[in-house]
Amino acid sequence: MSSQALKILVIGGSAAGPKAAAKARRMDEHASITLIQKEADLSMASCGFPYYVGGVFDDRNMLICTPAGIVRDPNFFDKAKRIEALVETEALSIDREAKTVTCLHLPSGETQVLPYDRLVIATGASPLYPQVPGSDLDGIRTLHSLGDADALRAVRDQGKVTKAVVVGGGLIGFEVCEALHLAGIQTTVIEKTGQILPFLDPDLAKLVENHVRSKEADIITNNGVAAFLGEDGKLNGVKLDNGTELPCELAVIAVGVRPNVGLAKAAGLEIGDKGGIAVDDFMRTSDPDIYAAGDCVECRSLINNETVRAPYGDIANLQGRVIGQNLIEPESASFPGITHTGICKIFDFTVGFTGLSEAAAREAGFDIETATVSGLDIPGYMNGQLLVSKMVADRKSGRVIGFQCIGPGDASKRVATVAMAIRGKLTVEDLNNADLPYAPPYSLALDHVIVSAHVLDNKLSGRMQGISVSEVKQRVDSGADCFILDTRSPQEFEEMRLGIGETLIPLGALRGRLDELPADKDKEIILYCKISLRGYEAAAALQAYGWTQVKVMEGGIMAWPYPREK
Repeated sequence: MSSQALKILVIGGSAAGPKAAAKARRMDEHASITLIQKEADLSMASCGFPYYVGGVFDDRNMLICTPAGIVRDPNFFDKAKRIEALVETEALSIDREAKTVTCLHLPSGETQVLPYDRLVIATGASPLYPQVPGSDLDGIRTLHSLGDADALRAVRDQGKVTKAVVVGGGLIGFEVCEALHLAGIQTTVIEKTGQILPFLDPDLAKLVENHVRSKEADIITNNGVAAFLGEDGKLNGVKLDNGTELPCELAVIAVGVRPNVGLAKAAGLEIGDKGGIAVDDFMRTSDPDIYAAGDCVECRSLINNETVRAPYGDIANLQGRVIGQNLIEPESASFPGITHTGICKIFDFTVGFTGLSEAAAREAGFDIETATVSGLDIPGYMNGQLLVSKMVADRKSGRVIGFQCIGPGDASKRVATVAMAIRGKLTVEDLNNADLPYAPPYSLALDHVIVSAHVLDNKLSGRMQGISVSEVKQRVDSGADCFILDTRSPQEFEEMRLGIGETLIPLGALRGRLDELPADKDKEIILYCKISLRGYEAAAALQAYGWTQVKVMEGGIMAWPYPREK
């Protein structure tokens, strides 16, 4: 087929679609490229919606602009890229035999039939919505489209709403929570499951929860919405599963998305087990002339090879680029899969993750070891900020398969580092001596990632026995027979203590006070300090003096998410 005769049709104008169209144009100046978009706007930076709602910036056009400040409207696509962009146009059906798409121009009600040689489906996803009484009341919103962002920004600017609830304790839910908080709206996040941020393990999720509460936002877990309450068609509250009623004038639904596969399914394309369109490594559907990308497709985990969904804007752009190249040069580019990497800002915390959490790794059948580490991102004399992280590795191979990092410090580059380590199938040993950039404004001499690997290496080799903060809490609550040793200084102990029956013996005094330790050398001893470095050093000493059940509380006091004494 001559490239000059190639007709490319792209359905979906948010992320993957425009990227595929733009890449195809760069590959072939002469192809005919048409972009169909149901909404009025094109190529929206949807991850920026919460920050527009929160007033971080005021010009909505910044969400649909190029880096040079040019609005990506149909005129821009026509003049700059020679792509015909049909906005407010809905694709109704695909005729694979005739290779046409029937479209409806929404303002006029007119239909047209567009031919294609190669078709791209980038129909995205739709927000899930609780099917409970009152769900049609005015005042219930989502934050999925630019229109949603406009509506919530209007709520902020009008200043009439005083109380809101966010239904869903995931990434979007907390970004919305912060945006509403910035608008001076008292906000409660409602999460049906037992913890917020399900991609984190519980100990770290609890630390984030504590931080959110410190900002005077409320969180309710283990409770869903049973009904929305209202009067005269307007929302004035929500009723929870346990019968509690919360007054509010605004509810934002953020419980996830469902891939938009209706068009593809009606055309007879294969739908995968996870509900998204099935594609191969070249992003082709079951029809070799039809490609699909973005929130509507399934992809593959690079860790366990399982099929997953990844409704993220960066993934959509990567997949769109692969498609754009393959439209012109078939099978010349591939998208092998993902490591499930994400990051978000939640008030003063950064919350980042990549790969599998401990819970997900165990569920997937991995035999794993983990290490939880607390520490600064840069030296204290450079105003370093706290990070708490958890690294997960396969016990047999030592391969790193997961990492979570939270706190006010710079978690982003640590997560990015481990994401590439996971993609490269690096082991803990590989990270032990990683040559990462070091200078005090940017890192410690031993970066947080390297320290995490060192702790994990000590555990894998048997040099250290670790115990999580939640396990320590369980020991205390159950009255287990263990000796808890705080190795900090007396001044630190007076300023803050855990109040769990601990004994204070500073590390520097430990060797002279061994007679204060349990005479039974097989009794469990749990040690910690602020971040548990001194705890580890003390543990090594006690093992040398014959104690056999010496365990270090990983992450120390900084990783303790439960109430403390002050």
